[in-house]
Amino acid sequence: MRPFAVTPTVDVHFLLPGTDYADAFALDIYDPTLDAPSAARRAFHHMPHWVGALLTVRNIVVSPFGLRATPDPALSEDQRIGIFPVISTSPERVVMGFDDAHLNFRVVVEVEDQQTGTRRVTATTLVKRNNTFGGAYLRAVMPFHKAIVPAILARVAA
Repeated sequence: MRPFAVTPTVDVHFLLPGTDYADAFALDIYDPTLDAPSAARRAFHHMPHWVGALLTVRNIVVSPFGLRATPDPALSEDQRIGIFPVISTSPERVVMGFDDAHLNFRVVVEVEDQQTGTRRVTATTLVKRNNTFGGAYLRAVMPFHKAIVPAILARVAA
């Protein structure tokens, strides 16, 4: 099955006060043992090569503006998943993200049982723009975001 867009169901203002953008993609899979930390690692630990290439270009473009280009090297493997710092984790939900000068963001990975015997994995993105540059940045990356998140989420089923 392929990921599909869904309406975000998380409490956006609790997870990121002042959220002014939210979207979510979901995937239903047959894996009764899957929990949110495992799903997040499957999705974000090793990203597709084309996503890595886009992130490299992004890092080159934004580094002169003082934006974070790489994960904090002080974070251990337990404190991050892929490039994203882990904010909180439970079997049902992992919240990752960070706050930066231009915008704050969260990626929320949730896993829940469905009545069909499948488990639904949902990746929700929350953004709070902090300034005009944050808004411009969000508009620039949005077409890529809408392709990247489903591609990364599909890796959960791989």
